[in-house]
Amino acid sequence: MDKKQTDPGMHTAEHLVNQAMARMFHCGRTFSTHLEKKKSKVDFHFDRPLLDTEEEELQKRINDAIDADMPVFEEFVSRDDAARDFNLTRLPEDAGDRIRIIRIGDYDACPCIGEHVKSTGEIGRFILVSTSFDAGVLRIRFKLSNS
Repeated sequence: MDKKQTDPGMHTAEHLVNQAMARMFHCGRTFSTHLEKKKSKVDFHFDRPLLDTEEEELQKRINDAIDADMPVFEEFVSRDDAARDFNLTRLPEDAGDRIRIIRIGDYDACPCIGEHVKSTGEIGRFILVSTSFDAGVLRIRFKLSNS
């Protein structure tokens, strides 16, 4: 599955992980992602491992966002407008002059080329499988469950 064909639920969950991390730790978005239907991982530049209580809170916040059943929608803005509000370094060079922004209710917004669900309620339960920390990189592994 290439990045454009990533599972829509998993891809949308990755957006929620990014925003939950930003809100909890004031860190930037992931610098590396590997999304698969069964299990995914995201990497953040970070300064320490997460505490067990932080992992629990992160999982709770993401599931609260899922339970809020927020709409997921796209809008297109000029590259200049997008550059003013977002980091565009992860977009492909051929992204063009109109940049697609994915918005999840009032919770998250970022440039993205992937497929997404129509609302967060379609994602299922977010399960934080594990985290690890090494050399300034915090890796979060997660999966989704429909039960």
